Parts: sequence; structure tokens; C-alpha cells
Amino acid sequence: MLNQKALITPPRLSNEKSLKTLVENRTVYSLNHCELNLFETYQASELVPLKFNDLVVTSMLRGKKVMHLFDDPEFDYLPGETVVIPSNVEMKIDFPEAATDNPTQCLALAIDQSKITDTLHFLNERYPKEGNFWHLDYQNYFFYNNVDLAATINKLIKECTSTSITKDALADLTLQELLIRIIQTQTAKSIEEGNTSDQNQAIAQVVEYIRKNLRENISLKGLSDKACMSTTSFYRFFKRELGMSPIEFVLSEKIKCAKKLLKDPTLQINEVCFLSGFEDCNYFIRLFKKYEGITPKQYQLLQIN
Repeated sequence: MLNQKALITPPRLSNEKSLKTLVENRTVYSLNHCELNLFETYQASELVPLKFNDLVVTSMLRGKKVMHLFDDPEFDYLPGETVVIPSNVEMKIDFPEAATDNPTQCLALAIDQSKITDTLHFLNERYPKEGNFWHLDYQNYFFYNNVDLAATINKLIKECTSTSITKDALADLTLQELLIRIIQTQTAKSIEEGNTSDQNQAIAQVVEYIRKNLRENISLKGLSDKACMSTTSFYRFFKRELGMSPIEFVLSEKIKCAKKLLKDPTLQINEVCFLSGFEDCNYFIRLFKKYEGITPKQYQLLQIN
């Protein structure tokens, strides 16, 4: 789901005796085309500066930070969230809750510009978009991790911290995957927020139709017709842009609708099921638990309390 945060598995914290500092203690793993930095903070601090020479993908693993970035308002930064920062841009970070028994942990993956350029060139040459190019959106720098993005970052952590002689080769392949996942996540967020480019108008129109017709029988053929594409072309186009199939997106929108409805304590679960576009209540309960980790009734009770 677009609005659901998938958590990254945090590596072990450093041994207390190995800490060089209590604020942004840094452990570095250097590879051919990237550098993985793991930062840990054990005491409350404010406006700690940090800057990298390369583009950096940062993801929160434990605890809470407050980020000051560009000229935008400060924002809370929590596990399940990722920020992409261009090269030579300084961020300033607050650690309002950091303590010995409540440390923050964050990864910062610095990626060589040559690797980014080569990957984007490869994607644009081998998998060209209609009227658009694969590119990183530096205006859309903060987003929630989806399951695929979190899995890719987990894989990169594993490769970067490995002692295998093939780790550079495997990390290079995973860096390509990471850049694809980031671009897809950025596109999905832009559509979610209604900030679509002209090139993504076809998807935006389909998304609007899906949201307005969740209780209807939405088929891949019907969505393809709305986009004025063949079924095969539309499926490839949609999945390439958003990283999920059209039907997966429909299901995620139905679950999102159900979550809104479950905030009403007067609605029964079977009513929520049908109002959000599901025909089978047992299927709805199973799918909801798969997406959210709890049953619809448990979710409703949490909203009430």
C-alpha cells in the first residue's frame, strides 16, 4: 500500500566499548560504487550537521529524528521512512528522544554519480517510457517504504556488510534495483498526492476512476480501455511506473477505503467489507490482515481507543 510503512530490519547496534561518540557514531562499509554508513546516537542533540559528496539514500532504522532540509519545514523522521538527498546538500538533525536505552539508528547509502548515470541510461535505453525518462525526482525526497523498497534496502545492507568476495558485484545489481524502486515509489507518491506530470496523466486518470468506482467490478480490460491501451501494454506501463500491478493497486485502494470506514465505531465489519468494494467478508478479513498485520475488528478497536 502507498500509505503503509514497511520496516527495514535494523543491524545490531555497536558494542558500547567501540563507540567513538554518543552523537552520530558512524560505522562505514565501502564498496566500489557505494558506501554504507550506519549512524547511532545515544543522547539528545540539536541541529547536528551532516553532508555527503554523493547522492545519499537515508532510511531510519530505530528511534526518532527531526530533519531540517532545504528551506522546507522541519519534519519527524521515523522507521519505515526514506529520504533521498542530492550531493553536497547539508541536512541538520535533531535527536529529541535519543538516550542510552533509546538510541536512534539510521543508514545513509552514498551512491557514486557514475553508477546513477549508468543505471538511468540503461533504463532509458532498454525500458523507455512513453514521452518521459527514468529520473530521480529531487523535489519528492521523502516517502514511506513499501515492501519491495524495504526488501531491496535489506538486501543492500546484507551485501555491504558481507565478507564475500562477490559482494561488490551483487551490490551493484542491487543498487540498480534500489534506484528503480525509489523512482517507482516517488511516482506512486506523486500520483497519491495529485502531483502528476503530463506523462503520467494516463495513470492519474485510471487511479481517479478506480477510487470513484471501488464498489464496481473493476477489470484489467476495463482499466486498459480507460487508458486507451491494449491490456498487455497497459499492464506493463502501470507496473513499470508504480512497481505494482493494476489489480494490486485496486486492492490497496480498497483496503485504504476500509481503514477510513473502520474509524466509524457504528459500522459492522461486514458493512465495511461491502462499502469498500469486497464481496466476500472472509476474503476481506484475510486480505486486511495480510496488509495491516491485524484483523479489521482489531484495527477498528484501536481507532476507537
